[in-house]
Amino acid sequence: MVLAIGLSAKRWCFCSSTAFYPYPPALNPSSSVQLFLHSPSTFHPKLEIQAKFSVPKTAQPSNKDSILRRRCSNSLATTDAETEIGISFAETQLLLLNNPDLTSLSTDSLRARLLSLHSVGFDPLTLCKLVTKRPTLLTANEIDPFLTFLRDKLQGQLLKQQLKRLLSATEPRLLLTFPQKVQFLVDRGLPVDHVIHVLNKLNLPRALCHRSVDEIHRTIAFLEPFGGIALVLKCPPILNHDLDTQLIPRVKVLMELGDGDKDGVRKLLLRFPIFLNYSVKHVEGHVGFLSSFAKLDDRQIFRIILGYPSIVTASRERKLRPRIQFLKECGLDSGDIFKFLIKAPTFLSNSFDENIAKKLVLLVKIGYRYRSKELAMAIRSATRTNCGNMQKVIGLFLNYGFSCEDIAAMSKKQPQILQYNHASLEKKMEYLIEEMGRDIEELLLFPAFLGYKFDDRIKHRYEIKKSVRGGGMSINKLLTVSDERFAGKRKKALAVAEFE
Repeated sequence: MVLAIGLSAKRWCFCSSTAFYPYPPALNPSSSVQLFLHSPSTFHPKLEIQAKFSVPKTAQPSNKDSILRRRCSNSLATTDAETEIGISFAETQLLLLNNPDLTSLSTDSLRARLLSLHSVGFDPLTLCKLVTKRPTLLTANEIDPFLTFLRDKLQGQLLKQQLKRLLSATEPRLLLTFPQKVQFLVDRGLPVDHVIHVLNKLNLPRALCHRSVDEIHRTIAFLEPFGGIALVLKCPPILNHDLDTQLIPRVKVLMELGDGDKDGVRKLLLRFPIFLNYSVKHVEGHVGFLSSFAKLDDRQIFRIILGYPSIVTASRERKLRPRIQFLKECGLDSGDIFKFLIKAPTFLSNSFDENIAKKLVLLVKIGYRYRSKELAMAIRSATRTNCGNMQKVIGLFLNYGFSCEDIAAMSKKQPQILQYNHASLEKKMEYLIEEMGRDIEELLLFPAFLGYKFDDRIKHRYEIKKSVRGGGMSINKLLTVSDERFAGKRKKALAVAEFE
């Protein structure tokens, strides 16, 4: 290994692992200073997944370098590849001027530290930038235990971008407790096989390095009633938030809105943990809007958020206001609006041009009056389907001889009829005509027939009844009675048949 370092503008030294040369031959001070590292072929030993993390002890100065020499010496002797790291003359001068500890660092120690940094996956260019930005990476005693933890316990799986950000933004002294904090998360229930996933999603300097174990403990303890580690697994960046200024106030808003419903808040956060990314001001803005414009009370708003927490992602002016205004124009009061949003909350965030407007056109074409309460109820039921399926459903009814007025009449009796899968509807209609021998117009009287499961309800019950009483029976009575009552009627019919 050879390292060329400029000590001043007029004097040069040439260092190697075995000799010191004050004046290297043919070295141009204006050129880049070059650091040549023989690349080891086995910098990433294959490690088994650890069942439990153990915090490595801080390496003593006497053996700090020997560990890395043992790890890298064999490959250094056999490899032919070289990795070149270039640090300019001016950068070298500034580096040594601002960091006098570097001048007293032995060549072997410098080599060992650079190889150790290289072994966790840094390419030469990144390594050069890191060393230039934070030279203490070469001298601080805390670096070796940290890198050992990365290799041996995390198997080198921490994303390189994460590691680069961590080393660039964190003083080495704060890295010493990093293994202890990861171990704490494992002790609190974080599965070992999910540790890497969580760490790679965090802002590590903010979430772990700049916080004490006690602060992390307080955060996990606070989150415990709302999911704890399960919440962290679903959304690791939650740990980036400050407990006192962010997490506590944001959860408090939900608790007050839900009148202390801790279980409800827990369900909400586990379903949509990024709710905690939104500031108190943002959430209160949405709550205030729903209260003033839609005339909803806190409990109603909490139930809407509980059913559709991503409502906080919708713009109040671009999404919420025009859609609620439409419901008002259809004649819905605050109670009707609440019921509408409980059953069809995605109406608030669906695209108007690509979704809502197209469905409104289809509904008006089959006979719904624009801005009527019936139209609002129809669009509520159609919220769960896409425009393409809805168009195919209407086309299917038209192909079977129904008029637009018939389709509108059936959908008013059975609002969900327009959201059913068109292929499933066709299968049931064919069975009604071909197997049950019924007139398709019976659907005008009992459109709910199309809402029952085909195999478990329609076909199963029809075949049982047919074997006992023949084909003539009311499809309404056949399908609407409970399973218990249907079973009782079947036994009674069988008994009568046996008696006769």
